Amino acid sequence: MYYIVDTDKSFYEAATDLEPVVLRLGFMVLYVHDLGATLRSKGIEFDDECKVFELCNPRQMERALVTDMRANLALPWRISVYTEDGNTKIGLLRPLPLVAALSREAALTSAAREVEEKLVQMVDETR
Repeated sequence: MYYIVDTDKSFYEAATDLEPVVLRLGFMVLYVHDLGATLRSKGIEFDDECKVFELCNPRQMERALVTDMRANLALPWRISVYTEDGNTKIGLLRPLPLVAALSREAALTSAAREVEEKLVQMVDETR
């Protein structure tokens, strides 16, 4: 269900290096949630860093939604860059198991497989 890799890059380097890879592979960044900064801004002590990148490929998203509108519950796709115990990690929840829990439509499964391959490639190339 998870795909998480360690990287020797700093949190900042990994978070900065992800977006150009996302764009090159035909996706776009819809929004970046800086969870660490959000918690700290609310007065919560939080030593780690965590940015969640919401990603979209409009063609794949349209394909998923036309096939089964319930797919919106698993969208947009996300890749996280975070620190844990002093190590930087990059990870995602695999789309294929998420979609399998929502629908048995073959076209949706096919789209999820293609998206998952690209997301894993993004993580691997960013690491």
